[in-house]
Amino acid sequence: MPERFYLDPYQTTLHTTVLSHDERGLVLADTLCYPLGGGQPGDTATLQLADGSQLAITDTRRDKASREIVHQLAAGSPQLAAGSAVTLQLDWARRHRHMRVHTCLHLLSCVIRAGVTGGNLTADSGRLDFDLPEGMELDRDHIERELNALIAANHAVTVQMTSGEALRAQPELIKTMSVTPPLDLPEIRLIAIDGIDLQPCGGTHVRQTGEIGQVLVKKIESKGARNKRVVIALAD
Repeated sequence: MPERFYLDPYQTTLHTTVLSHDERGLVLADTLCYPLGGGQPGDTATLQLADGSQLAITDTRRDKASREIVHQLAAGSPQLAAGSAVTLQLDWARRHRHMRVHTCLHLLSCVIRAGVTGGNLTADSGRLDFDLPEGMELDRDHIERELNALIAANHAVTVQMTSGEALRAQPELIKTMSVTPPLDLPEIRLIAIDGIDLQPCGGTHVRQTGEIGQVLVKKIESKGARNKRVVIALAD
């Protein structure tokens, strides 16, 4: 079953229980928190205990061995017993900005038709690195105009599922040259921007491109003979 942040990335409150709390961190029976991955930061949140006290979740990671989602609590937090009832309150303002920036980076990969060699994002900005074909030049003002036009057109953003076998037959959908999706999986998640883009992605995204709001192209940096880094930021 898909994880809750995929089922509804807009859900902000969840009643759940503690499965374990050890030196790795806190594992809950269910969570809204997206774990660090794909260039998107892990979520932060507030955990309310049965007595009304609150603890801060400062980061969320996925354990590589167990695949469990592990929440990091602020230093000095008490140890929570397995079975404890808790209420998770997502830091929605931060998550939503991640969603806006992440979807904007997908649009950026449509404006600049070149292989993507890397990327990252924060709550304020994001960047993609491009392997440019010989002779291709990037114009900051042009990229900014094209991005904001795609945003203003308010294209629907939806999730589709495919198989590794099907994706292997459509290699043009894989834009990131440095990371290939696990093609052995029976299901791989795709993000579709209506009429604009379709690519595999494990991040969280907005429902419509208009939700991104106006963006700025902050800078274009040279990272090699053909490798250019384009940094975008939310205007607000």
